[in-house]
Amino acid sequence: MAKPAQGAKYRGSIHDFPGFDPNQDAEALYTAMKGFGSDKEAILDIITSRSNRQRQEVCQSYKSLYGKDLIDNLKYELTGKFERLIVGLMRPPAYCDAKEIKDAISGIGTDEKCLIEILASRTNEQMHQLVAAYKDAYERDLEADIIGDTSGHFQKMLIVLLQGTREEDDVVSEDLVQQDVQDLYEAGELKWGTDEAQFIYILGNRSKQHLRLVFDEYLKTTGKPIEASIRGELSGDFEKLMLAVVKCIRSTPEYFAERLFKAMKGLGTRDNTLIRIMVSRSELDMLDIREIFRTKYEKSLYSMIKNDTSGEYKKTLLKLCGGDDDAAGQFFPEAAQVAYQMWELSAVARVELKGTVRPANDFNPDADAKALRKAMKGLGTDEDTIIDIITHRSNAQRQQIRQTFKSHFGRDLMADLKSEISGDLARLILGLMMPPAHYDAKQLKKAMEGAGTDEKALIEILATRTNAEIRAINEAYKEDYHKSLEDAISSDTSGHFRRILISLATGNREEGGENLDQAREDAQEIADTPSGDKTSLETRFMTILCTRSYPHLRRVFQEFIKMTNYDVEHTIKKEMSGDVRDTFVAIVQSVKNKPLFFADKLYKSMKGAGTDEKTLTRIMVSRSEIDLLNIRREFIEKYDKSLHQAIEGDTSGDFLKALLALCGGED
Repeated sequence: MAKPAQGAKYRGSIHDFPGFDPNQDAEALYTAMKGFGSDKEAILDIITSRSNRQRQEVCQSYKSLYGKDLIDNLKYELTGKFERLIVGLMRPPAYCDAKEIKDAISGIGTDEKCLIEILASRTNEQMHQLVAAYKDAYERDLEADIIGDTSGHFQKMLIVLLQGTREEDDVVSEDLVQQDVQDLYEAGELKWGTDEAQFIYILGNRSKQHLRLVFDEYLKTTGKPIEASIRGELSGDFEKLMLAVVKCIRSTPEYFAERLFKAMKGLGTRDNTLIRIMVSRSELDMLDIREIFRTKYEKSLYSMIKNDTSGEYKKTLLKLCGGDDDAAGQFFPEAAQVAYQMWELSAVARVELKGTVRPANDFNPDADAKALRKAMKGLGTDEDTIIDIITHRSNAQRQQIRQTFKSHFGRDLMADLKSEISGDLARLILGLMMPPAHYDAKQLKKAMEGAGTDEKALIEILATRTNAEIRAINEAYKEDYHKSLEDAISSDTSGHFRRILISLATGNREEGGENLDQAREDAQEIADTPSGDKTSLETRFMTILCTRSYPHLRRVFQEFIKMTNYDVEHTIKKEMSGDVRDTFVAIVQSVKNKPLFFADKLYKSMKGAGTDEKTLTRIMVSRSEIDLLNIRREFIEKYDKSLHQAIEGDTSGDFLKALLALCGGED
């Protein structure tokens, strides 16, 4: 069994079996495989309740007692995924890794994802053991085989990692941190082309502690995370490898939690990945992986395995998992801290929110007004000029252009644009020309007029705007429609949903920091409501979620996890329904990470058959000067493709051109 570092707690899910007797286990396994058929339950029960060290002793006893190789017998008796899983557990960890890599580079094609996962995540000691095991098992040199099967910078980084020479000193030089930040910046962002050698040297050799500080300083210096620079400067398998290295530097358990989730989400299961991770991490950090998985995906690893697999294969995986974190008393209190740290990071990011549209340099409203008039004069319309000017000016500059246009030509620019362009492009361009508060007011008015109500638009706007933005919307609504926003909401909605929207529409959310004692009281208040008492539950949630400050609510969410074993969002989805549920979820997601909330909304607007152009337009217009750059980063991080690519694949024509101009670049 792998031993934790001195002073560290053991975080594996598999432990040494007390009262272990290798001869007894060998006899039991022999009996389980004797005669017609095999007792798979007995096999999985023994193997999953012994540590790897104990399994090796069982192998030796089996050979001594019966003159047979236990692994060969298991291969003969078992089949499919269950066989691969059990045989993987029977191999020493280094030999298991060696077999995975051998399979990844054998035959036609290469399983680059397997190579990346293993070589990006293993420690120096594990790497040395892997090289020795590969040599012993296959009488071949692992480095030579990798060189023979890969190429370019991808190959070079794999070979650097394979050396197992990453620095391990926890004492970090601040001067060297600054130097590495500068070297990475100059090798990528400041260079025509990219100096890949610098990325390879620094990310392949520096200690984890050192690199974590480098990543922090890189964000402060450049205004973007190192991952964004890697995506912008590198490509292909090399880019994927470097991103995996960064993820493992930040948190190896989080890297594996993400890999496990992706292995089971959607149609089909990537069983090879699932088996490899469950086997390799069961005696290292499975408890940490479980915690992060539960926090990040709002479901336990156990429950996802249970729903995605079957038979003895499922039973074995669940034994390796070691427990269901959705069950009462199972969820680890440490997970609350993990969650809080994630939200703390998003709080830091909010200080550095960045839009994609900025004030144009050398702005000349007179020249812009004339260019727009020319673009709309005569036969036909020059849409390219309209798009270029309007998407590259800030909203304040657009208002100056409107005024100048009227002064010069005695015409209303908005009216002229309406008559010259149409459809999705018109909605986008006209939205950009409106002051933000008036644009939001119009979106709210349209959501409530006519037959039916667009509840999603109401929720999106009212659940995400700041106090100042809400107050400006109220003024704009009154000015434009001669009716208060509150009266409009009251007329068009009902019940708890109406009460929540009116509360949000007052723009009176507290704006102070957190209060720990009050946060505990608030968490207790919403945790104590009996399940099934929906009216009381909704009222308590409204009182807290609609009035407390964002920093305070993050602390409430942390305390709630400690008290209940559940993320507050999970509880809302379980206990509530309809528009009330959707509004509370939107508030919680906005508090945790507002750019991610909008990234999710954008993804869903372009997912599947058809495009929700209204939502797409509304978000691109409203966030372009606030946090669209942050939204882009969250989008690519979560969906493994850029917002630019998603828009390009889902829209067309002049609407596409305008959206891409607002998007501001390809990540």
